[in-house]
Amino acid sequence: MKILISTDIEGVAGVFHAEQIRAGNGEYERARAWMTAEANAAVQGAIAGGAEEILVNDSHGGFRNLLPDGLDERARLVLGKPRYLGMMGGLEEGCDAVFMIGYHSRSQGRGVLAHTINSFAFARVFINGMELGEAGLYGALAGEMGVPVILATGDDVFISETTDLFPGAQWVQTKVAHGQGSGVTLSPAASRRAITAAAETAVRNIKKAVPFRIPAPIECRLQTQTSALADLFCMWPTLERVDGVTLRFTTDSMQAAIRTLNSLAAMSFMLR
Repeated sequence: MKILISTDIEGVAGVFHAEQIRAGNGEYERARAWMTAEANAAVQGAIAGGAEEILVNDSHGGFRNLLPDGLDERARLVLGKPRYLGMMGGLEEGCDAVFMIGYHSRSQGRGVLAHTINSFAFARVFINGMELGEAGLYGALAGEMGVPVILATGDDVFISETTDLFPGAQWVQTKVAHGQGSGVTLSPAASRRAITAAAETAVRNIKKAVPFRIPAPIECRLQTQTSALADLFCMWPTLERVDGVTLRFTTDSMQAAIRTLNSLAAMSFMLR
């Protein structure tokens, strides 16, 4: 059995402030160590549950945050970008299930450090009329490939937004959000213990999980943070302008939709 562990940082216990998720300061160095430790906790639990092969995907920012020399040696590490599958990089090897560790709620929500893909550019993302954050988007990409999400961890807002998408999954609440930058957190040690236990249970109960599938065609409606961003994005001929800050496009797969969104996110750096 092969498990992909997609690891973000905003949902990690102890992380609340933007300084903790941006490279170049001591707060970030501590947070990336906590992130690596939570990934290791998931590895430990997955192997205890019967997993035979583990891929850990660094799924934050530039995808170069996890500490390779701190990673459990029983896992392999997916690092760097660009990648066609983004936060699901590794699924192309053939995996049986996905863990989402350290995830966060979607943009415009009240969760800790809430955003969707790119906080500068994207305000809201709808797929076939359903508003989704990163977990929903990438969970649907995994589902399109026949792979279920069986464990997810993050704050209470993330869990409340996402629970219905992944029936049969295990959940670990690492903190309670009081807003974008405040809340009450488990200690890193307590969070790791909970993740290890849930990971073991998730793998043992893998047959109960159901892939999250969104049938094609995929219509994506994107609300940008400013009209200037919508102006820029609509230079892409296949995007249709709906109003000052909203555009839409249609693809034949979730993979194509996510690759388009990630390309738009990269384009947005022109306006920073």
